[in-house]
Amino acid sequence: MNFYETSSIEERLVLMEELSKQFSQRAHQVDLDGSFPYENIQDLKKTRYTALTVPTKFGGKGISLYELVRLQEKMAEGDGATSLSIGWHMGIVFNLSEKELWNETVFAELCEKVLSGHLLNSAQTEPKTGSPTRGGRPETTAKKIGDEWIINGRKTYTTMSPMLDLFIVSATIHESNEVVNFLIPRTTQGVEIEETWDSIAMRGTGSHDLILKNVQVPNQYLVEKLNDHDKKTNGWLLHIPACYLGIAKSAKKYAIEFASSYSPNSITGPIIELPNVQNRLGEIELLLMQCEYFLYGVAKQWDFSNDQEKLKLGPALGAAKLTVTNNAIKIVDLAMRIVGAQSLSLKNPLQRYYRDVRAGLHNPPMDDMTLKSLATISINNQ
Repeated sequence: MNFYETSSIEERLVLMEELSKQFSQRAHQVDLDGSFPYENIQDLKKTRYTALTVPTKFGGKGISLYELVRLQEKMAEGDGATSLSIGWHMGIVFNLSEKELWNETVFAELCEKVLSGHLLNSAQTEPKTGSPTRGGRPETTAKKIGDEWIINGRKTYTTMSPMLDLFIVSATIHESNEVVNFLIPRTTQGVEIEETWDSIAMRGTGSHDLILKNVQVPNQYLVEKLNDHDKKTNGWLLHIPACYLGIAKSAKKYAIEFASSYSPNSITGPIIELPNVQNRLGEIELLLMQCEYFLYGVAKQWDFSNDQEKLKLGPALGAAKLTVTNNAIKIVDLAMRIVGAQSLSLKNPLQRYYRDVRAGLHNPPMDDMTLKSLATISINNQ
């Protein structure tokens, strides 16, 4: 069965749960080796998951943001690195469809490639600019010669690079100093991947460097001018907190299973009967409830809002990400306190969960920027 043979979110969640269990079985070895979950991504392509956010008019399912969030969360329960990796592809297609940012002919071509299994991600971050959300101008350059653009530069954190077919690359036009995005196929001469990813968190995302050496792309692949929409809200980025919520839920599940079976000889019965353990489990459940209501609520609000209403949701989107990510860190920490020193064993999944959820602090939007926007709202509402 594949995702295109399902007719409801409930059916798709059941199918994703089956995949997630398979991903969970592979996650430890991928993390241990610092390799890439090729099998997981292939499974997502075979089941046509990767085409779900393609709009219906181009042959996709055009799923809602709420459904995307739920599916990404369920996937992350099995493997956070796989969820975060494919989440960029899913979210970008969702965003391009919703905002209609590109020329329709080029976007239709992109959708056709995605339906056939092509994967894409955005390459925006550079060594000297940091996160693109902070406004650094790309040092990657584009110079027009005839009907083609010549692009040179280096991009960092190119997640899922081992299997990407298409890159959306930001660059500064040499003559005008404008910042634009180009669509660049992996097969283009001069495109290289340098394997630099050595993070202790999300080790399986393959977030290596993208090297561009005199890469030539046709004029129609200059797909957008970033200053035209860079201040618009981005609901699709909720795939990020969805990933960390999924990891947190796995930590809770492991803690309960451990506490239900572990019975030191100093007590009668398993430790799950102890008041202090139940108190921590109660804290975990409270934090998870806060995450779900916030994340799901904002996603549904996005789905039912018009364009003008969506423009006002930026602070809520940022607050949801901040809340879920920081709560996820607390949840994994509480789970580790329940399990004790065994949680620090390399064989124990909790130590991987803890490293992985920390990565959420460095995904956009950053906490300080979210708090600044909330402070502005607070001041202006006086």
